[in-house]
Amino acid sequence: MSFRIAGLDPASFRPLFDLDEAALAARNARRAVADAPYAAPCRVSLEDAEPGEELMLLSYEHQPAASPYRSAGPIFVRRAAIEPWDRVGEIPPAIARRPISARGYDRDGLMLDGELVDGADVASLIERWFENPTVDVIHLHYARRGCFAASVSRA
Repeated sequence: MSFRIAGLDPASFRPLFDLDEAALAARNARRAVADAPYAAPCRVSLEDAEPGEELMLLSYEHQPAASPYRSAGPIFVRRAAIEPWDRVGEIPPAIARRPISARGYDRDGLMLDGELVDGADVASLIERWFENPTVDVIHLHYARRGCFAASVSRA
């Protein structure tokens, strides 16, 4: 079974970079700078920001379903992120190098399964879960901090 991982659309985040600190604070967002390699994975490009790179840190509703699993959490977006990651059957390096918490949801937004997996092994977990026709979407989270990483759909 093939799968598709897509980064977030950068268009909705670009205007944030033009706001002042007070306007960002009103939106529960703030400007950040990557301070180390592999410290800030971008949710658009699904690449790690380089040290010194400007980012936006904000809350993002990744699970908008009207269910008990509705959820939002912090994400980083690189100013330089122009094109979202969008590939079939490929795991982005920012995910592959980290421990991942995977969560499988049905069409109603109810969680069917959850598992901790090494990022290098996430493709086999995705394929296994998508063998179950009731799994509609899989969300990947960075396990250490619990932040949303990406959504996975059937290709």
